[in-house]
Amino acid sequence: MIGKLSGRVDYRANDHVLIDVRGVGYLVYCSERTLASLPGAGEAVSLFTDLLVREDLMQLFGFPTLVEKEWHRLLMSVQGVGAKASLAILGTLGPDGVGRAIALGDWNSVKAAKGIGPKIAQRIVLDLKDKAPVVMAMGGTADTAPGVSLPPEEDGVVEPIAAPIVQGTSSAQAEALSALSNLGYAPGEAAGVVAQAAGENPEAATTDLIRAALKLLAPKG
Repeated sequence: MIGKLSGRVDYRANDHVLIDVRGVGYLVYCSERTLASLPGAGEAVSLFTDLLVREDLMQLFGFPTLVEKEWHRLLMSVQGVGAKASLAILGTLGPDGVGRAIALGDWNSVKAAKGIGPKIAQRIVLDLKDKAPVVMAMGGTADTAPGVSLPPEEDGVVEPIAAPIVQGTSSAQAEALSALSNLGYAPGEAAGVVAQAAGENPEAATTDLIRAALKLLAPKG
């Protein structure tokens, strides 16, 4: 299993990137969002990868964070969702958006991804609702592909791997989710209110998310 690649960008296409790792070129398929965040040709890059193996096909898929990779694996576990559909969803919503949509049962947001119909969107939300809190909780502990250094080139220059772009809200949501779980709230219930609070205030810090979530959980009337 190839779990991570660190090398240099050779070229980028519409749906994939070629990464040169010490003279070996790896063709890695990525979402539009990930491709847009990658550096230019010749520059250093690091991606987590997932290898899909079939009788007549082997494909590598790349992700800037472990959280996004886990969402890809979960989305692929849903009947009728292939790699292309998963990348379309992640490219449209991003990992935080996927978690928020599933936690809130918002299948219309999932349906906004190219090629995703209402039945598939509803199935994704239904099948993954109980699994969403686990991946959402990863946001505070496994965000980025760790930076490394490439071996010296012929000119003796060592260039560091470029750090992937990370959405800042992941850690706050994960910490708020953990706090609510410690207070005894069920994972699914906690994930739903944290996702709602984050959707209303995307830049909220952990403490603000916890306060907002507790307010949503408070008995009405």
